[in-house]
Amino acid sequence: MKILCLSLLSLGLVLSAAGAEDKASLDNRIRKLTAKFEALQEQSDKRIPADKLRAAQGIVLLDRTKAGFIFAYQGGNGLGMVKDPKSGVWGPAAFLKANEASLGFQVGGQKSFLVILLMTTEASRFLTDGDINFGGEARATAGKSSAGAEGDVKSTPAVLVYDDRNGLYGGAAIKGGSISPDDDANTTYYGQYAPLKAILFEKKFKPSDVTKELVVKIKKAAK
Repeated sequence: MKILCLSLLSLGLVLSAAGAEDKASLDNRIRKLTAKFEALQEQSDKRIPADKLRAAQGIVLLDRTKAGFIFAYQGGNGLGMVKDPKSGVWGPAAFLKANEASLGFQVGGQKSFLVILLMTTEASRFLTDGDINFGGEARATAGKSSAGAEGDVKSTPAVLVYDDRNGLYGGAAIKGGSISPDDDANTTYYGQYAPLKAILFEKKFKPSDVTKELVVKIKKAAK
């Protein structure tokens, strides 16, 4: 019973700490996602092809997270960004969260980092939905551990999903779960209530310095 109580207390402290993020910790979240994106691009058999990054109208980076000990909560957090359709300039980052079902598709929850490319303006609009479920829209044609080759995808679908284990995924990539706005994180980061639509499409906020650093990395990978 003592161990159980200590475990519950530890879980509560972890979750409370997670819910009390400040802007500095959210900057670090972006830096962590940037580092994981760079690490993915350093793997020749898994990196995202430059032409796909150049063509993408939106991008989502998702990182699997785990909190607690015996009673562990597993899910994920990340961010989304979109390009201005006229200028092609990447806008500010909006924080997202995903439940376990979203990150555990196809392989029993083994995924740790995902990059979702939204290849059309219409696809990027999915991010403004309250709960985003890509379902059958997330389709691609590539085999395991072969996504680095430019010619693997014969015709680009609306959504492409890459991960740090198997490269480009085929089939319905995000289904049975959802990706949602992280409203608390967005409010903290921008100093006021900041819905996804306002961040991504209405130009009410500007990219932070660390978001600009991420954009530099994406542009470098797209060359």
